[in-house]
Parts: sequence; structure tokens; C-alpha cells
Amino acid sequence: MTAAELLSVAAFHEGRHAQAFPSFGSERMGAPVASYCRIADAEIRLREPIVEPDALIIQDSTLLHSVDVFAGLGPDGFLLINSTRSFTELGVAEFTDRFPPGHARSIDATDIARRHIGRPVPNAALLGGFAALTRRLEIGSVLAAIRERFAGPVGAANAAAAQEAHDTVLRAEGCLS
Repeated sequence: MTAAELLSVAAFHEGRHAQAFPSFGSERMGAPVASYCRIADAEIRLREPIVEPDALIIQDSTLLHSVDVFAGLGPDGFLLINSTRSFTELGVAEFTDRFPPGHARSIDATDIARRHIGRPVPNAALLGGFAALTRRLEIGSVLAAIRERFAGPVGAANAAAAQEAHDTVLRAEGCLS
């Protein structure tokens, strides 16, 4: 939920309209939670859940085969998965092979978070990776949103994780050396 909120704040920094909202499935502790972020250049009047997303960020790869996480994602969408494993190892290569080059990536956001934040909280790292993967938001806007939400050293550590993930994705695409 925090990641979706941070994406919406980053969009606001760029003068865009955004809304972020969670969707709770089962009413038990530890159940998977989906959060949505809608970003547009014009006022957003929709209030429904997003059924055909342009992009997915999957924080927990163990959900790939227990929940239909790919529902509605079209062949031109973007996919970012928090994992050290390849799409073949994750058992999703048949799905990801349909994407245009550079539209699907896995990144070890948990390890990046551990190094910078000291805890396995991959939100910020995934947002930095998302900015690089989609190029729909500037990394500066993402970093500003993170620093606003988390003050002091916590904000700086999360921003560093986001920047590293951003640079990692760009390097993997050959955009950084």
C-alpha cells in the first residue's frame, strides 16, 4: 500500500493526477494484498479497481502460482518481479516471453533493501526499478516522494535503495555502464 501511495505522490510531483488505493482479499492476517495506482495527465474520475493494468510490480514471487497476479496485464505492459531467479526458474517465462524487449524484469529488491535499509522491505527499491523499467516517472520524483514520506536517515536509506535499483535496471538494459 505504501508503494502505491509513493507512486501517486511521485506523479503529483510531475504535475500529473494520481490515485492510490488498496484491495484486501480475504479478511485474515497475512493474506495477499493488492494495491493500485492510477496515473493520468487529466483528472481521474474512475473509482473502480484496475482490471487491465499497464504495469505490475510483484513484491513477493511466491504469489506467482497461488494468485492470478497477471490478470488483465496486456502484451505491451510492464512487469517487475522482486526475485533473484530468472523467469524460467520462476515458471513464468512462457508469459514473459510475449512482452516486448525491456518490458519485463526481475530484480533482487529485497537484497538491495537489506544493504541500504538494514531490513527486507523492498518497496523503495521496486519503485526505483519501476521508474527505470517503464520510464513513466522520473527517478527524481520517486526519490522526492520517498524522502517526504520517510524523514531523516530512513528516507535517505530508502532513497539510496531506489536509486540503486533504478541504476541496476538501466545497466541491465545497457543504458548505464
